[in-house]
Formats: sequence, structure tokens, C-alpha cells
Amino acid sequence: MELHSDKISLNDSLEAVNDWFYDQGWTDGLPIVPPTAERVEKLLTWTDRNPQDELGPVPPKYGIATIEKLAINAVMAGCLPEYFPVIIAAVEAMLESQFNLYAVQSTTHPCAPLLILNGPIAHELGMNARYNAFGQGWRPNATIGRALRLILLNVGGGTPGVLDRATQGQPAKYSYCIAENEWENPWTPLHVERGFAAETSTVTVCGAEGPHNINDHVSTAAPGILTTIASTMAGMGSNNAYAFGEPILALGPEHAAILAQDGVSKDDIRAFMFAHARVPRSTWEAGGMFGMGFASEHLFPGEAGVPLIRAPEHLMIIVAGGSGRHSCWMPTFGAMTRSVTRALALKGGTPAKSIQEFRS
Repeated sequence: MELHSDKISLNDSLEAVNDWFYDQGWTDGLPIVPPTAERVEKLLTWTDRNPQDELGPVPPKYGIATIEKLAINAVMAGCLPEYFPVIIAAVEAMLESQFNLYAVQSTTHPCAPLLILNGPIAHELGMNARYNAFGQGWRPNATIGRALRLILLNVGGGTPGVLDRATQGQPAKYSYCIAENEWENPWTPLHVERGFAAETSTVTVCGAEGPHNINDHVSTAAPGILTTIASTMAGMGSNNAYAFGEPILALGPEHAAILAQDGVSKDDIRAFMFAHARVPRSTWEAGGMFGMGFASEHLFPGEAGVPLIRAPEHLMIIVAGGSGRHSCWMPTFGAMTRSVTRALALKGGTPAKSIQEFRS
């Protein structure tokens, strides 16, 4: 296998390698795994793509993403070789025009690409979808998400304060990667809602803020839980309050079970949030981003409140987490970005049913 990246000789110590990479601005501030040729080649055995195949330019710097460059950054992030097909699919999804990676990378907003993995490969890789799904403790979640961030930094040029202009940022800009808890999801999982077969593994990318907790340990029926969710989401500080888009509701399995037992569908939840997760018009016009041109003052005329979504179907709903009556929602960058779902597919476009199909 022929690698084309320049070779660098450094003192053979982890400290020396990390100091040099940090000085070049090639890390996220945390120690990296040295991307030796041997380590990179191991990752490349998990794709049927040529190392020099180009996925496209990565904004805002527009460096060209090759399979080899992705593998280098995945090694640095600490990925196991079998994670590599997920990273390729996620980068391809982020490069879709509707995701608008240029804006996600360069905005002052603290959004980061959230990766949601669905399908059997999530289980094969040991992805965490339950307790602490958005937190620490699971290698695939942590390192796959981190690999995407390093690619956005080293190929896309998203250097903080230079081309990444996030005013404050957020911890999810280190790593933001989960699997949906399909095993405790009483409804259709995300990828099936989006037209994929249940046995197809997919990645979905969303330009999102970090999780905002929704705490309801009291309600034992759907009306209380829905009211708590709507009240939590109905704030004027998010982009969705003015620029709409696709906010994400991640229901904990206990909340999801209560809603489903009461006969509430995902579409019922969406309709309720459209009707009730609204900012009072007088509040909406008093601050936030009113007047910046995202939404007309004549929007939803005659209605006392303005919803976070232009239509009910724009609310994304997943199930994530373990036991405990917590859910969360993730505001997004707004209508400036749209989520993208792609299947993990072999070079010819055939969806893979097992991660082992990628092993060359």
C-alpha cells in the first residue's frame, strides 16, 4: 500500500512527538497517538477505497480530504482500525452541500457536528447508546468523534480564533458522537424514519449545540412529560427560536416508554412541540436575534407565540441514554444547516451489513 503523505522523523518518544504536533497546531490540545506509517496502513485495510481517493475539499480552508488523510487523523485520535468506515461515511455526510460545513466551521455560534450512528454496526463496534451516551467512558464514541474534530482542524483549517470563530465554543467540539438506543426505542429508529432498512447501518450528522437537560421525575403520563419538554425548549436564546432548522429531541428510554404506553407517536410529539414550544411574541421581539433578518416580524401572524420549528416534521426525535427520567434537547445552528444521513457503504455503493465486510 503506497502512502503519499510527507514523512517526518522525530525523537522516538511520546513527549517529543506530542510537543512537535502541538507546536504545529495539529492537535485539539490533548495528547495524540503518533500516526506512524504502520498504524495508518492498519486503518487503511478497513476500506476498499484507494488511499488517494478524494472525498472533496473541507471548508473553510478547503484542504482536500483523501482517505489517507482521514486515516492519519483517525490514528491520532486513538481510533481502532475497524472504526474507520464510520469516519469515512461521516465526512462524506458533512461534505454534503445541505450540511453547510463552511458555516458550521466558521460561525461564532458554538455548534459542532453531532454524529448519530444507527443500525447493527453500532452494536458491533460497542458504541454507547445508554448510560452517559453523551459523556466519557466509551472508546468508539470518544475517538470517532475526536477523529472528526481533528479532520475539521487539520484538513479543514478550523483553528480556534483563526477560521473557527466560535465565541465561547463548547466541550462537544472535542468529540460529539453517540449511537441511538434502538433497543429501548418504542418507535421507529432515526435511520428507518429516513428511508433506510433496519439492517442498514447509517451515520447522521447534525450541526448542534451540546445537550440541554430536560428533567421530569414526577410526571407519570404523557401530558406532564410533553409539557415539561415544551417548556424547556421554548427559550429565546437558541438559533432555532429565530432561524428554525431541525432541533433534536433525545428522549431518555423511561420518558419514551411512558409516552408510547399512552399511545403517543413521534408525530404526536412533533405536533405538540410545534403548538406549545413557543416563545411569546412580546418576548420574541424584545431581544435574542430579532431584527437580524432570520425571521420576519410578520411570521405566524395573529399568533401569540412563535414556534422553534417552521413545521412539525422538522423536529428530529431519537432515543438515547439509560434509566432515569431525564431527556435532553439539542438546539442547532438553525436553518443554515440541515442534517444528513448516509449509509456505511462499500466502494460500489452497496450498504454493508457487517463491519467485517470492509476488511480488505
